[in-house]
Amino acid sequence: MIWIAGFRLLFFCALVALAGCGNDPSLATQNASGSSLSAPQTQSVANSVAEAPKSSTDEISTYTYEVVKVLPHDRGAFTQGLVFRDGSLLESTGLNGQSTLRKVDLQTGKVLKQIAVPSEYFAEGLAILNGKLFQLTWQNQKGFVYDLETFHLEREFTYTGQGWGLTTDGHLLIMSDGTDQLRFFDPVTFEEKRKVVVLVRGQPVNRLNELEYIKGEVFANVWVTPFVVRIDPSTGKVVGVIDFTGLLPAMDQDWTTDVFNGIAYDAKGDRLFVTGKRWPKLFEVRLKLKK
Repeated sequence: MIWIAGFRLLFFCALVALAGCGNDPSLATQNASGSSLSAPQTQSVANSVAEAPKSSTDEISTYTYEVVKVLPHDRGAFTQGLVFRDGSLLESTGLNGQSTLRKVDLQTGKVLKQIAVPSEYFAEGLAILNGKLFQLTWQNQKGFVYDLETFHLEREFTYTGQGWGLTTDGHLLIMSDGTDQLRFFDPVTFEEKRKVVVLVRGQPVNRLNELEYIKGEVFANVWVTPFVVRIDPSTGKVVGVIDFTGLLPAMDQDWTTDVFNGIAYDAKGDRLFVTGKRWPKLFEVRLKLKK
């Protein structure tokens, strides 16, 4: 299937190129709808993509979604990282003075266990590997390693740049930093092993945020948009795009509601869960290939 035609192409490309930087919640709310994007801006970005060389390998599958189940979610949770494990969710929530690491009952949304992150840190992405929980912070260039069962803080680690999303392929930690790159780290030494630039037809996809590793691909939310890109982690090429426009009904939104963010996958049950920052609902979804 060929990329996104007409308006969808313009809209997606504009959001990828023009979304504001950082994870400032007020800026995210201001820009989330994309309503301020002008026609000249969208056309300029679209033209740059259209002029890139095309081949059969450039074709990108596009998806919409079907809601399988609607589950409760804490409206106060500024969701930054989300992981499924054994019928529960592990969640990292952000904002200075409000950041937490928590275990949440999938069916009820009840917080089963929680620790507060020190107020000087704005917590970000979360991943599970080798019985440990790894949590990033936004601008402090510091991450935390916890015991998976007890949430006991075992060690800290450092990295350069900002911390946004985090996932794992079972061997390395995979981090996004708000740019067009995915960075791969050793979970013991935290040495950066490699990085890839994420591209659509040779054009970089910026603002990569929440990550989830699913069936050999990295799913990444493009910040302040309802789009998730499916990335080949060996090359950085985008192989698919999921459009989650309209997922949270307007009647469930209020002045605190922020942008789409939060992807979790149940490998055993082959179930995909998504939510957003300060969303009162979590959605189990099934992807549908666009025709």
